[in-house]
Order: sequence, then C-alpha cells, then structure tokens
Amino acid sequence: MAADLQAKYQKLAQEYSKLRAQNQVLKKAVVDEQGQGTSLKEELKMKDQCVRKLQQEMDSLTFRNQQLAKRVELLQEELVTTEAKGKKNKQKNADPPSQMNQQLQSVFDEDLQNKIEENERLHKQVQEAQEKHRQIETELRERLVVLERDTMQHHAVVDGLKQKYMDTIEKLQNDKANLEVKSHSLEREAKECRLRTEECQQQLKNIHADLSSRLDQSTSIIQEKIPFNDRRFAEYNTLDVPVHDRRHQLKARDLNGQALAFVRDLVGALLNLHTYTEQRIQIYPIDSATDTISPLNQKFSEYLHENAAYVRPLEEGMLHLFESITEETVTTLETTVKLKPFSVVFTSYVCFLKKILPYQLKSLEEECECSLCTANLQARNIELQSDMQKMTAAFEKLQVYISLLTLPSTKPEMLLQTNYNVVFTQLAACLHSLHDVMKDISKHYSQKVSLEQELPTITQKLKNTNDCILSSVVALSNVTGKIGTFFSNNLDFFTAPSVYGSRVGMGIIDPLAAECMLENKKKAAAYIKSLKKSCPGSVPYEEALANRRTILSSTESREGLSQQVQQSQEKIAKLEQEKEHWMLEAQLAKIKLEKENQRLIELESQFKTTFTGPVPSIGSIQENDAIAKIEELQLVERDSSEPVRSTSLVGMLTTSTINNEIPDAESREQLIKSHYMMRVAELTSQLQIADSKSVHFYAECRALVKRLALAEKSRETFSEEIKVANQNVVRLQDELTTTKRSYEDQLSMMSDHLCSMNETLSKQREEIDSLRMGSKGNAKKNRGR
Repeated sequence: MAADLQAKYQKLAQEYSKLRAQNQVLKKAVVDEQGQGTSLKEELKMKDQCVRKLQQEMDSLTFRNQQLAKRVELLQEELVTTEAKGKKNKQKNADPPSQMNQQLQSVFDEDLQNKIEENERLHKQVQEAQEKHRQIETELRERLVVLERDTMQHHAVVDGLKQKYMDTIEKLQNDKANLEVKSHSLEREAKECRLRTEECQQQLKNIHADLSSRLDQSTSIIQEKIPFNDRRFAEYNTLDVPVHDRRHQLKARDLNGQALAFVRDLVGALLNLHTYTEQRIQIYPIDSATDTISPLNQKFSEYLHENAAYVRPLEEGMLHLFESITEETVTTLETTVKLKPFSVVFTSYVCFLKKILPYQLKSLEEECECSLCTANLQARNIELQSDMQKMTAAFEKLQVYISLLTLPSTKPEMLLQTNYNVVFTQLAACLHSLHDVMKDISKHYSQKVSLEQELPTITQKLKNTNDCILSSVVALSNVTGKIGTFFSNNLDFFTAPSVYGSRVGMGIIDPLAAECMLENKKKAAAYIKSLKKSCPGSVPYEEALANRRTILSSTESREGLSQQVQQSQEKIAKLEQEKEHWMLEAQLAKIKLEKENQRLIELESQFKTTFTGPVPSIGSIQENDAIAKIEELQLVERDSSEPVRSTSLVGMLTTSTINNEIPDAESREQLIKSHYMMRVAELTSQLQIADSKSVHFYAECRALVKRLALAEKSRETFSEEIKVANQNVVRLQDELTTTKRSYEDQLSMMSDHLCSMNETLSKQREEIDSLRMGSKGNAKKNRGR
C-alpha cells in the first residue's frame, strides 16, 4: 500500500512539474510576443516615415509645378510685351524677335523634356510599388491559409488532449479516494505493528539477560577447566589444520582447469607464430632456395628454431600445477609449491623473447631497406617494431607479477598478505594490456599483409605463410583476451582471504609449516576415516567351537580336492596350449597354401608365355607341392622338440620356431594394432569435434547474453528518449498556440498597414494624374504658341 501511495504521489509530482514547465513556456511565449510587438511598432514607424517622405516629395513637386506655372505666365507676359514692342520696331529690327522666339522655344523644350522624364520615373516607381504590394498580398494570403489549416489541426489535438487530461484527472481523483481508504487501513496496521514490536522488545530483553548469564557461566567454566590455549603462539597456529572448504577446492580446481586450457591455446598460438615467422624469414626478402639469406636472418632463424624448448614447458608447468590441486588439499599461495616451476619456465620464455627481439627489429629494418618496400609498407614495419617491443615488455611485466605470486610458497617474508590483492589486480591489468598489444599487432600485420599482396613479385608460398602468421596472431589476440576476461571475472575469488591464511594470530607462514600442516591434514583425514569404519561382528563361542570341529574334519578332504583341482587345471592348460598351437598351425597352413596357389598360377602363366610344348597340369603340380610341404612340416616337427610361446594382443599362442612363420604372426599383430590405433584415432577426432562444438556453443551463448544486455540498455535509452519526445511535443503545442495568436495579431496589423498604403498610393496616383494633365495642357499651350 505504501508503494502504491508513493507511486501516485510521484505521478502527481510529475504532473505538477509538467504544469510548471508549461507555465515557463507560456511566460517565454509572452515575452517573445512583446518583443515581436515592439518590432512591429518600429516597422510601423518606418512605414510612416516613408509615407511622410513621399508626401514631402509630392509637396515639393506641387511647389515646383507652381513655380513653373508662374514662370510660364511671366514668360507669356514678356512675350506679349515683346510682341507689342516688335510691332513698333518691326522695320528696324527684324532679326532679333526671331532669335528670342528660338531661345524661348528651346527653354520650353528643355522644361518639357524634364517633366516627361520625371513623369516616366514616377510611373515606374508606381508600377514597382504595385507589383510589390501584389506579391506581399499573395504571400500573406498563402501563409494565412496554411496557418488556418494548422490552427484547425492544433485545435483538434488540443481538444483531444483536454479530454485525455479530464479523464486522467477523474482517474487520479478516484485513485486519491482509494489511497485515502488504504492509508487509513495502513495506519491501523501500523498501530498493531507497534504493539507487536513492544512485545518483541520485551522478549528480546529477557533473552539477552538469559544469554548473558549463560555466557558468564561458560566463561567461568573455560577459565577454570581449560588451562591450555593453543592460540597464544603464532608459530603453533600455522601447524593447525584449517576447516576443509570443499567448495573452495572444487572452484580452485575448476579455475585451474580453465587456465590450463587457455595456456594450451596460448602455447599453440605462440608455437605457430614462431614457426611461421621462421618460415617467412627463409622466404622473404630473399628466398633461401635460390640465394643465401643474410647472416642476421640466419641467426634469427636458428633462435626461432629453438622456440619449442621454451614454449612447450609452459603447458607442462601448468599441468603439474593442475595436478597438484586436488579436493583433499588446501589451496593457497602458501601451499601451491608447483607455481614456482611454472614461474621459472615462464621466466626462461621471457628471456627467449628478449634474446630474439633485437634480431626481429633488425629483420624488419632489412625488409624496409628492400627495393620493393613502399612507403606505406615501411610505416607498417615501423609500427610492428614498436608493437614487438611492447609485447616483450608486457610479457616481462607479467613475469614479474607471476614471480611475486611464488614468493609466499618460497620466501614468505618478501611479500605480505596485505599486498596479495594489489598483485592480483596489477596482474589482471597487465593481462588486459597484453591483449591490447596483441590487437594492435594483428591490426598492423593485417595491413602489412594486404600491402604485400599488391606487390608484383609476391609468391604463393609467401602468401600462405603470411596467412598462417596472421591466423596465429589473431589466435593470440583471442586467447589473451579470454585470459584477461577470465582473470578479471574471477578476481574476487583470487583476492578473497583463505581459511588458512586469515586465521587469528597468524603472521608470516613458513613453507615448511604449510607442508607440515598438509601432512597433519592427511593424518587427520585417515584417522577420521578409520573411525568411521564399522567393527566386524563377533561370533558366539559355541558356534566358533562347532566351526573348528568341522574345519579340522574337513582339512584332509580339502587337501585332496585341492590336489585334484591343481592337476585338472594343469591338464586344461596343456590342452589349451595344444589347441592354440594346432589352430595357429592350421591358419599358417592355409596362408601358405594360398601363397603356393598364387605362385603356381604365376608359374603356369610364365610357362604359357615361354614354352610352346605341352604344359604340365596344375593339379599335378599342386599335389607334388603339397606332398613336399607335408614332408617339410614333419621334419620341422621332429627337429623342434620344445614349442615357443609368442605373446600378442590376441593372447598366448604356442608356435614352433619356423623362420617362415614368424612374419605371418607379426603381420597379424600389426593388423590388429593398426585396427585399434585407427579406432582410437577416430574416437579422439570425435572427442575433439565435440569439444570444439561445445566451445563454439559456449561462445555463442556468451555472445547472446551480451547482445541481450545491450538490447536491454538500448530499450532503456529509447524509453527515456520517448519520454523526452513527449515532453517536447507538449512544449511545441504550447508554443504553437502562442505563435498562432501572434501571427493573427501580425496579420491584422499588416492588413491595416496595407489599407493605409493603398490609400496613400491612390492619393499619389491622383496627384500624378493631375500632374500629367497639367503637363499635357502646358505642352499643348506651348505648341499652340
């Protein structure tokens, strides 16, 4: 009930937060609308200024027209006066009036031309203003239609949301009422729980008083009756046998078995890498079959040829360590004595890597100096040089931590128990760094192989060798990754305190003390096992006397029967030997008969080819050969007085010492051996196939688990994104309503502004028409004059 109340309150809090967010959005929209209103006011002021400028221009034009009209009147008056004077002085001066008329005409023409140009310019401006007005009007109408459509859609969405919110409000009110009822019931239950807790506290006080009195009584008994305390000296504590943790031992053996499998894979990958690297040196950059390779590569090849002597002992050392961990032992760092030989073997392999590292770097430099080596290939070789140095350094670091883990079983004072966790964590980090280095090597070597594939002089043998090296490097990368993940996943088990090493009062554990503890454990186990054996039941005295009489009476008959049984067994053994002898003789006779028949057939065919005369029949030849063989067998049986026994997989066979029969028995034994070896090979191949399938299925299961975890994470992220998107939709709806209102206000203001602009344009048109009419009248008057 409390959980439901909390969930409902959380929902109400979410609704409140949504409303607060909507309020903030509305405030922001109001501020934006105010800003837009101020911008529209400024725009209106600019339009008013433009209108005022146009009016001023119109006023200036009217004033200019008035000036021109006055000037025309003055010119007309001057013309009239000049005409009057001309009538008087017509005879005297005939030429000057004509010149004056020409000057006046030129002035009128210039004024008329200026007026025409000014009218054309004004007419163009009016047309451009009309076109702009039409474009703005069409755009605004289109925007108005789109906005009306959007408003209709948003109104529908808003109505739906209102209905939904009303339904949710009603539902929440009902839930609130239900929760109030539940809260009252929970309050009643809380009161009952308080009463129960008070009763339990009273019982707890009584029990505590009883246990304290018992504790005092037991401590007094221990102090009075048990004077010896074996926890006082730490040297003696190391000899105590700890409690046997069977689950810990099984887990330790299982983990060691997994580590053994990983080490086997690692050993195979390292053997392949060193072997195929030696093969590549013999082929590239100089093929040893056609020319002699450099002394550096020869020495490098000799060292690589010795890799099995350093790599294979790793598997043997891990196998010895696995065999030393059993269910009966106590597995801790102090008792794992077989870890030291593995550390020694690993140190020898690291020394081997240090020895071949300079040769490997020089060999890569020699490849770079080759004429066919491109710039990209040289870059890859340089990267491989750095990767090889990193790999050797990683193995060296790993060897240091493994040697540190061997100190508790050899020199415990050199490594404290508090530092075990640090060593294990650093070892896990070192394994991960080795995996990263192997990934870089596989990446760079694959790039190098792809570049060498493009060389024109590459051979098929070099291609195959490169593929083998690349596969071994990829296998090394996979194995190191598996080892790193295996060690990291089981790091808690490795760093967990052991039952033997974490006992109270124990300091540094001596290896001899640990060995004595294991011997004491074996003795204790044997003693407990002997105690568990049930004692044999005793025989009553009268029954024992009766049995003694029967035994004494039947001793003579038993001895006779035993003699008869021995004689019969000897006879049976002799008969079995004879039976086997004659069966073997029959088999050998059959085999010889078949061989003789084949030989006779071959002789007959030879006779047919060589002689043309009559050929003796096969039957007579076979009869003569059979008689000769029987005579030979009788002579041999007479000569061989003692038979010889030959042992084979079938059993004991008694044969005669005939030189021609020995190969037949050996051939039969060889056939049986080959049959069983083939069967064993088939079974081992089936077992390997089953192991590989199980490993494949295990890898697939782990991949599926990882994919499932990733899918769960993506689902959570998508749900969060959906929540954010819903919030954005609500926010956009609110913004849309506010923008719709602002657009409506803007449209109304723009329509008013357009009406005012139309009025001003109509006034300007009228003024321009009046100017045109005035200019046309003036032009006509000037023409008439």
